[in-house]
Amino acid sequence: MDATQRIGERKPSLLTVLTRLLAAAFIALGTVIFAAFMFLIVVRTIYINRALPGISLPGISLTGLRHEQIVTVLETRFTYPEDGTLVLTDGELAWMMPPSELGVRVDFDAIATRALAVGRSGSIIDRLGQQIDAWYQGVVLPPLLHFDHVVGQHRLNQITAAINRPTMEAALEVTGEEVFPSPGQVGRTVDLDGTLEAIRPIVIQMVDAVIPLVIEEIPPQILDASETAAIANRLLSEPLMITADGAEGLVLPTRTVATLLRFELQESETPAMYQVALDPEALRKALEPLAPDLERNPENARFIFNDDTLELDLLESAVTGRVLDLEGSIEEINLRVAQGEHTLPLAFQYEEPAVSDDATAEELGISESVSVVSTYFNGSSPERIQNITTASSAFHGLLLPPGETLSMSDVLGDISLDNGYAEALIIFGDRTIKGVGGGVCQVSTTLFRAVFFGGFEIVERHPHAYRVGYYEQGPGSPGPGLDATVFVPLVDFIFRNDTPNWLLLETYVYGNQLLWKFYSTSDGRSVQWSKNLSNEVEAPKPLYKENPDLEKGKIKKIDYEADGLDVVVYRTVTRSGDVLYQDTIKTHYLPWRAIYEFGPGTELPDDVDVEKADD
Repeated sequence: MDATQRIGERKPSLLTVLTRLLAAAFIALGTVIFAAFMFLIVVRTIYINRALPGISLPGISLTGLRHEQIVTVLETRFTYPEDGTLVLTDGELAWMMPPSELGVRVDFDAIATRALAVGRSGSIIDRLGQQIDAWYQGVVLPPLLHFDHVVGQHRLNQITAAINRPTMEAALEVTGEEVFPSPGQVGRTVDLDGTLEAIRPIVIQMVDAVIPLVIEEIPPQILDASETAAIANRLLSEPLMITADGAEGLVLPTRTVATLLRFELQESETPAMYQVALDPEALRKALEPLAPDLERNPENARFIFNDDTLELDLLESAVTGRVLDLEGSIEEINLRVAQGEHTLPLAFQYEEPAVSDDATAEELGISESVSVVSTYFNGSSPERIQNITTASSAFHGLLLPPGETLSMSDVLGDISLDNGYAEALIIFGDRTIKGVGGGVCQVSTTLFRAVFFGGFEIVERHPHAYRVGYYEQGPGSPGPGLDATVFVPLVDFIFRNDTPNWLLLETYVYGNQLLWKFYSTSDGRSVQWSKNLSNEVEAPKPLYKENPDLEKGKIKKIDYEADGLDVVVYRTVTRSGDVLYQDTIKTHYLPWRAIYEFGPGTELPDDVDVEKADD
């Protein structure tokens, strides 16, 4: 080519150059990809079902080995589960064993599977990358250990018998009249899961080790009960005295206390402790019989009305009522028993009376006498007078609230020799006989008349079987039909204070006169009364009875004649023209014969009735 031709040629453009370069790059890339693909194919072909080059475990090359070859090689190299040594300890106790006994084993199949998976999982690019990494850098696989906790727990359970022990509370035993303590025990239990978790990092490293067992200690609530035993023995050193308001109520000998002892766990205390106590049920049975004798009703203060000052003068102080608080007593007793005390007070529920010692006449609405009545008992025996005095004194200074009733039986209580009564004549059935309390009806009759003439409401009244001469004695006697009998507790006299003020009762015995006074404030009521007598029947002939205790010629009258009679009493109580009550009080008196006793051999009047000895 000549010069003219070369000058006329043009250089390629930039676009042409870039196009050519890009084409060359694509060709090169395609060549590389093709080469890589071919590499992958070749390697996969050469190492089919074999570990790729560069695959290993620490110190063991697996390149080119098949699955079973890998397992065989590893079985000869990894003998740690059988040849390793683990020493489990608990203090001075030790148990030596290979890891395999605790469920540790090498998973050779899993290792082989993982080795063959390198370069054979994921996309083509992933596989190529894995093959290249294995070729140039190597892939070191970790050994795969399997730790079977079920096997491990089973093996640990074989050694727990020497370690595990139950938690035991301190105990107290009563022998005879002495208390002996026994110490508690801290419980110990091998924590199986905790121990296996402590073993896991050791066996993963496949090293020998001394491993302390993980122990869970469970302390008792009470480890030492010696202090409680000391309190109990101090309690048993002498009898217990249960008291009521300082007075001895019940003594429990030590042998009895020993049988009643209980030791109650006090979990709320820090630390928890036993508390000495007596059996609540046994205490309840022992205290219940005491309750009636310890019970005391509240009693109002008693007064007499001072006619000069128009004030109340204190006669007897008020009495606070009480009832035994069984549950409170048991609680209080056990509170003191817990401290080893020997004097144990009972607990009571108290009730204050309505009227205290400082009550005034104005407060109670008492300003004057509203009824004053006397009865007479001339000819009464000393015993009968004693009974009248004793019974009437029970009412002296007594206060009756407005609207309330008064029962003579309730006030009198037990009419007995122990309560100051004597034997005197009483009406019993169709006879007058000697009995305790003869003469009490003089008191009931006097009270009945004070109620009757004071215009108060009569709730219950019973007449005598026959006319009693005592109740028709003296000046101003209203005669038959206004008597009342009481036979505690069967026959009662009851009336109501139907006024707005308190009613004060006063009784006085002057010689052979019983004076009864009512003090209150009059509400303006007045009483009109009348009576009708009918059917009078003459008394039967006297009856004579032989009494071997009487001397010959001695005749003694023991019952008195009385004519039979029917009496109807009418009472009208008014206030400001209004009728409050209209009462009709009926009494049927039987004809009553006199009775005489005579000594053996005594001459009797002719034509008299004589009772035979066997009548």
